[in-house]
Amino acid sequence: MARALKPAYWDEATRVLAKTDRVLRKLIRAHPDIHLRRRTDAFTTLARAIVGQQISVKAAESIWQQFVATVAPDVKARGRPRLDPLAVTAVRELALRQCGLSGRKVEYLRDLASHFASGRLDPKGWRKMDDEALIAALVEVKGIGRWTAEMFLMFHELRADVLPVDDIGLQKAIALHYHNGERPTVKAMQDLALAWRPYRSVATWYLWRSLDPIPVEY
Repeated sequence: MARALKPAYWDEATRVLAKTDRVLRKLIRAHPDIHLRRRTDAFTTLARAIVGQQISVKAAESIWQQFVATVAPDVKARGRPRLDPLAVTAVRELALRQCGLSGRKVEYLRDLASHFASGRLDPKGWRKMDDEALIAALVEVKGIGRWTAEMFLMFHELRADVLPVDDIGLQKAIALHYHNGERPTVKAMQDLALAWRPYRSVATWYLWRSLDPIPVEY
């Protein structure tokens, strides 16, 4: 498998952040040769995010494999499958529930598939949209809140300047490195991150590495 391409802005971002922030300079040096990378297509990425909401990683993986086997029996669940929204809408609710999905998640996945199938969510136009406009479009889908949308912008769209202030991991890392262990307020996080612009996604990603050195892929 070809190595995932590094985002075009990554090297410049690490140079700038290392110059402006001593904590980030140390983290960047401690984690060379790893970076954000896109996993698969937009619909599949969002579907997987919905499946994994509020359950353990192990449970999410098991349900995801059953879900893929149900909606796309010829596609392998492991690796980087690409799912068809129309295939999801074609499967009966009972069959989706038998994958281990709750009734609410079935509703969310159907609504997501409907948004893609109808063109209400069209990745072809996303490059022209700024971060807030794309977040606004994504949260119109049932089951997608701001945090999920922000993770999608970072991990799939590879947007460089996302600051997910509601993320528990980012809050913990900022408390650890900048606030003597005290949980920061949203304003404190935003004020601290002013120096990281326009690369707040990169700063966030390295702060996550201080808590977990193994990158998560969405």
